[in-house]
Order: sequence, then C-alpha cells, then structure tokens
Amino acid sequence: MSVSTYRGASRLALLVAVASLAACGLPRTGPTKNEIFQGSVLEQGDAFVVSVNDRVTRATSVVPAYGFGSAFRGADVLGSDLIAPGDLLNLTIFENVRDDPLLGNTGQRVSGLTEVQVDGQGYIFVPYAGRIKAAGLTPEALRDTITRKLDPQTPDPQVTVQRVAGNGSTVSVSGNVGAQGVYPIERPTRTLSGMLAQAGGVVIEPSAAMVTVSRGGKTGRVWLQELYDNPANDIALRPGDRIVVERDRRSFVALGATGQQSRIPFETQTVSAIEAIAQVGGLNTNLADPTGVFIFRNEPAEIANVVLGRNDLTGDQRMVYVLNLTAPTGVFDARDFVVRDGDTVYVTEAPWVQWTKTLAALNGTFTSANAIEGLSTGN
Repeated sequence: MSVSTYRGASRLALLVAVASLAACGLPRTGPTKNEIFQGSVLEQGDAFVVSVNDRVTRATSVVPAYGFGSAFRGADVLGSDLIAPGDLLNLTIFENVRDDPLLGNTGQRVSGLTEVQVDGQGYIFVPYAGRIKAAGLTPEALRDTITRKLDPQTPDPQVTVQRVAGNGSTVSVSGNVGAQGVYPIERPTRTLSGMLAQAGGVVIEPSAAMVTVSRGGKTGRVWLQELYDNPANDIALRPGDRIVVERDRRSFVALGATGQQSRIPFETQTVSAIEAIAQVGGLNTNLADPTGVFIFRNEPAEIANVVLGRNDLTGDQRMVYVLNLTAPTGVFDARDFVVRDGDTVYVTEAPWVQWTKTLAALNGTFTSANAIEGLSTGN
C-alpha cells in the first residue's frame, strides 16, 4: 500500500468513527426536542405533548387550596377568664370579724390562698367551703359560689378570685417561630395570630411560610400571608391545639440547558414558568434552545380533559407542555403558566450545539490523523 493510500484510509476510518460518535455518543444534557415529540401519543408514545397558549394556561392554573374548615372557623373565642382544669387560682377572702376569723389568726381579717390548682376533674378545695366545681366558670361566678359556701360560717365574707392560665389551657407552638414552647391561652393569645406573636413571630420568609393547626383528629393549614389577609383564617384557639410553622415543602426539578440543574424549592405561593427559569439562573446562553422549554407533569384527568378538549380520560395523564420563548407571546405564556409541585422543567440544547461538539471532535481527529501520518512517514 502506498503512503498516500494509507493516509487516505486512516483519515477515512477516523472520520467514520467521528461521524458515528456524533450520531449517538457525544455528551449532551438530555433528549432533543425532536426526541421528546417522538414520545407523543400522536407518535405512538405515552405522553400528550401540548403547546402552551392562553387556553392552556387558564386550564392548568391550579394552586393548592388551603384553609380551615368549619370545625375550626365555627369555634367561638374562649372567654379570657374561663377556668379550666390545670389552671391556678389565687383566692383572697376578707372576713368581717376582728377577734375570731374563720380562716385567719386572731386579728387577721384577710386570708390568701395562692396557687390553688384546679384538678383534672375541674374541682378546687377551699377550707370550710369544701370541694367546689371551678372548671367552666368565670372567676366572678366562682367568687359567688365560694361566698355562698362561706356565708353561713362567717358574716358577710368578701372573696376575690384571680385566674392564672395553667396546663389545662395551653397550646404548643413549634417549627419556624422565634420561641418554640407551650403557651397558655390568655386574653392576648386567644387567636392564632396572637399566639404566633407570643411565640416570637415567624422567622422565615412570610411568602413561604405555612401554618398548620391540629385539633383532636382534624388538621387545617393556611399560608401565613392568607392568615393576615383574611380575618376568617385567624381562628380561635382551644386547649390542646398544636401549631406548627414550616417552610413550604413543594419543589420542582430543573434539568437541561439551564444555569442550574437541581431540585428547587418554591419561594412563593405560586411560581410561573418564567420565574422557575429565573430561579435556576435562566437559560444557558451557550447551550439552550429557547424554542424547547418543556414542563413534564402527571396531570389529573379532570384538567387533562379540559386541556385536550376531551372527556374520556381517567386517572393521571402524562403531559408535556411546550413553551417557545421566541414566539410573539412566548414570554407572556411562560409568565402565565403555573409550575406545580413535582414538575420537571427541562430546556433542550440548541441544534447547533451538537454540531459544535462534532466539529470539536473532528478538529481533534484531524490532529490525531496528522500525528499518525507523521509516525507512518517517520517525520
């Protein structure tokens, strides 16, 4: 074989190898736009590929609906002085006698009983008055009861009752608040917002904060911002309520030719496609195809039927929504399209990216060919 023939054969073999590599083996961020479309139901695939427009954005603009049910909203605010089991009471009894008071020593008209605890059944014990039901009464009503019990034994007794909220009238507050703990329900803390303020307020961004209240076997949750915007969400508290403040746990995944490829938490109650792209650093200007922005989602049948103009679909449907940012209304469509929890936002590479990689490989190949040629000729 002549030297020229050998050179030609070597270069041809290397070019064939590079062409094969360009066709199937060059690195890339994921499937191409054409490959995604080939997975469409129209191409015998298993996903519906839908271009986003005004109608699609309206049909898919579904955000989580949170709030408190009637079991929470229907509860009246507790009387600030209503006595409950576990409360502590301070009693002061004034007797209208000088020499022989019933409760105090000689010459002592005023007797104080401090930190009298209401037991689990709701009773307290007062000397000479006996065991008295206190739970469910106001301090004024309990004062009248004690007065009636003592009146036959000491002339015209004067009684005062001061309630100190105890273990029976408390709620727990935990999560992202200034001071987690167990707090009594008192006059300033009878509602949810008052109790959160008592616990030091919320220490995360209000736009991403969610408040959950558990009562008995029921649970309700609301966005912190909605708690302040809608007074109906500022529910009255009940003893034993558990309040938890946590960051929104929703997220989406960003892949492909974006500035960042990872799982991204929601920063606000709603996130549009354009905001999602901005959160990950925008499109990679060296790689991204702005006509190939895709959102992958398992869509509930009721929404999928509306989007596709059908009524025969049942169960979750695999949907791939396509955004073309170069279209006249493309940016508006991306601004109005709502990203949901669990979505995958994927940006394809521009077609020329693979050609650039191929040319880089060819350049390396020619360098290798020249090196081989030099070795074969001894130069």
